[in-house]
Amino acid sequence: MDQSADPSRQDPAATRPRTVHPTSAAALADWLSRPGADAAPTVGVTRHGDLDVAVTGISLSTARVRPGDLYAALPGTRAHGADHAARALAAGAVAVLTDPAGLDRLPSGTPAIVVPEPRRVLGRLAAHVYGDPAADLRVIGVTGTQGKTTTTRVLEQGLTASGVTSAVIGTVGTRIAGEDVRTQLTTPEAPDLHGLFAVMRERGVDTCAMEVSSHALVLGRVDGVVFDVATFLNLGRDHLDFHADLDDYFAAKASLFTPQRAARGLTNVDDEFGRRLLDVATVPMSTYSSRGADADWRAVDVDLTAAGATFTVVGPGVELAASVGIPGEFNVSNALAAIASAALAGLDPRVVADGITRVGGVPGRLEQVAAGQDHTLVVDYAHKPDALEAVLATLRPLTDGQVVVVVGAGGDRDTTKRPVMGEIAARLADVVIVTDDNPRTEDPAAIRAAVLAGTRGGSAEVLEVGDRRLAIREAVRRARPGDVVLVAGKGHESGQEVDGVVHPFDDRRVAAEEVRAVRAERESGGGA
Repeated sequence: MDQSADPSRQDPAATRPRTVHPTSAAALADWLSRPGADAAPTVGVTRHGDLDVAVTGISLSTARVRPGDLYAALPGTRAHGADHAARALAAGAVAVLTDPAGLDRLPSGTPAIVVPEPRRVLGRLAAHVYGDPAADLRVIGVTGTQGKTTTTRVLEQGLTASGVTSAVIGTVGTRIAGEDVRTQLTTPEAPDLHGLFAVMRERGVDTCAMEVSSHALVLGRVDGVVFDVATFLNLGRDHLDFHADLDDYFAAKASLFTPQRAARGLTNVDDEFGRRLLDVATVPMSTYSSRGADADWRAVDVDLTAAGATFTVVGPGVELAASVGIPGEFNVSNALAAIASAALAGLDPRVVADGITRVGGVPGRLEQVAAGQDHTLVVDYAHKPDALEAVLATLRPLTDGQVVVVVGAGGDRDTTKRPVMGEIAARLADVVIVTDDNPRTEDPAAIRAAVLAGTRGGSAEVLEVGDRRLAIREAVRRARPGDVVLVAGKGHESGQEVDGVVHPFDDRRVAAEEVRAVRAERESGGGA
């Protein structure tokens, strides 16, 4: 889920290289103005103030400015970054990148590089400031509505287990050479992203797997990066608060598969939009399938179990045994995408597949909570229709009893998916408990009402319990031996946002606490 940046949850030092090679703001203005191998010249670059200052970094957030930074003051929907330039300068910024409207808002005499659309140059300028670090790495970009986190994390874990120094960037955060780094956005803003690449280069990273969101593509967060391999997983209903419609959403994803952004691509031909991509991509494309379609890379002889799956990978000159420790047919597809992406990037698919076999799951993705209960309790990030349907379809065969699901929907996001999720839950589960997810600035009751509207006509028993902890408690109380309880929507998240305030709340921890509380209640004779 792509969210607004929260600088307090990021670690500025960890996203900057230790070694810097200063350049001057004047030299950066000159570089933007002249044609070269990097990009076409930027039209309309003007210089203001004394630009003979040393630039050692670049930042988009005043909270993350470090001494020597070029502060990017961009126009926003509610405010202009230039309004906060004084704070950035006080924190050590030596110059500002902005637009003509921002120039008038800067303190008098501020050294400034002014361009008509600063966001359009921010990515390649950040790459230039940090010495184009992505070019020194093997970078695999993964896009799709669902499965990005699992695919990139499985790939990074598999490579690490097989001895390849690796990194991953995505929804769960960033991991560099085995060390976790706090980041917030699915795809960080361009200055942070290129700073992370520079850190990876310093730490000897060979391969980085990263999620590429549609927001990142539209907003230029991955500008200045040419991926060795771009991988398309699927496309379903999501982010229609940001995109005009599904075609617009698909066009944003498809823009990754152009020579400006990738050297080559891989697409899932089991997905309708994955097949459509073959008609519009302008880079060499390979295909994959886990469902028997004719493709360059295929998963065959698939054996699904409650613990995961085993399968055989068949590719160009390759046939190898593989397994993944997360249940669900869609996770076979994700693992196959990881193996094929690695092979296309020049890595040995056998080594990658062997590494994936030896690692566990992904935080908040079909993650089981074991607290001594006599039923299966799973937490998953499913917060969109396709994901919820896939997870419930995976869990149903695991029990002859009932499936109980706790589900809600996020506020300030696509409102059209709320009744769709309610319909899916009522169709595929036996008990549906509608609760709050991240209401953000919306009325929680109105969100729940939209989800509940979709449950009408379904066969499940439906309850409304607004308090998320109490909803989880109710699900645990209703579970009988052998049942399956799914707590959906927040997965790995450790907070719940209400009225702009993020309160500590981790579904995994809360679920374990409620299991223990219900058990103690029953043992004391206070419960059914």
